[in-house]
Amino acid sequence: MKVLDIALIVLSSAGLLHGTLFAFYLIFFKKKRNLSNLLLGLMLIFMAFRIGKSVLLYFGKDLEPIFIFIGLAFLLLIGPLLRWYVLCMTHPDFKLPKSYVLELLPFVLIFSASLFVTRGWFENSKWVIVVFSSGLLFIYLHLAFYIGLAWHSFRQVKRRHVKQQRTKSQKAVLRWLQLLLVGFILIWGTYVLNILDDAVPYIIGPMVYSVVVYFLSYKAFQLRATDVDGGVFKENSNNYLFTQVSNLVIGDKLYLEPDLSLSKLSKLLGKSPQQVSLVVNEYAKRNFNDYINFHRIQDSKKLLSSTENDKYTISSIAFDVGFSSLSSFNGAFKKFEGTTPSAFRKKRTVPK
Repeated sequence: MKVLDIALIVLSSAGLLHGTLFAFYLIFFKKKRNLSNLLLGLMLIFMAFRIGKSVLLYFGKDLEPIFIFIGLAFLLLIGPLLRWYVLCMTHPDFKLPKSYVLELLPFVLIFSASLFVTRGWFENSKWVIVVFSSGLLFIYLHLAFYIGLAWHSFRQVKRRHVKQQRTKSQKAVLRWLQLLLVGFILIWGTYVLNILDDAVPYIIGPMVYSVVVYFLSYKAFQLRATDVDGGVFKENSNNYLFTQVSNLVIGDKLYLEPDLSLSKLSKLLGKSPQQVSLVVNEYAKRNFNDYINFHRIQDSKKLLSSTENDKYTISSIAFDVGFSSLSSFNGAFKKFEGTTPSAFRKKRTVPK
């Protein structure tokens, strides 16, 4: 065996060993044992079967076809586990319902069929190319589908928990999941490129996996991702109330209404003015009037920055964005922007 081959075996197997050891640590030795760590550990173990098959296929001679098909079948477990893991890390008190077992059915069917694959059939059957190609296509599309579902769930959580309101733990979890999903996309892409006319050498797949698993294990400890779960997204009452405030004030653009008041908004929310005022101060870092006026000023800056709106007076723009008087508009604009609306219009400053 050439020195280069030995080096490739070491490099491609390093991540395989590291991932397996990391998985055993999460499942058996981690003090805080929870569902998220179990799912991550199982993902690493089943991925090890898949990567191990690649290493044996590249360097080994006369690898039994049954191992090739079984190795591919394990990819059908990775997708569901990845989706469940993302849900577990982003939803408080997440539990797997019994219906999730149905998602394992493709693995059970293909794994069972793999046990009947013989060398004679693999080498002599005229159907082997059709069966193998169809199975390969289904398996990789299946994984892509689940990566897409996991990414969609991840994006939903990011949108639901706006950046300005995230806790340190929430930021760490979202950063970790983003890196994890990108890592799986890289691994998936490498193997797909290999299938398409050998665009990349087959051994590149295990080597990419090695790099990804080492990097992800480092980030997992750095971000303390194995010490938390979806519990960090459990919303307290104040956080939820401010989300409702934001949905009405910003989402429905109630700030454009001149008669919007703390009392009126409180009635819409079914809360006391004191409660609404408290959460606005806590999360927006402004009092209620400044919170409303800030969003009005942002709209006015866009209008004042466009030459198409030169036909409108400053007063007209002030009323359009919700102010009831020109003096209050001038005062609020000067407070937030350090200049007057007319001076801002002359400079044509593009709002950030």
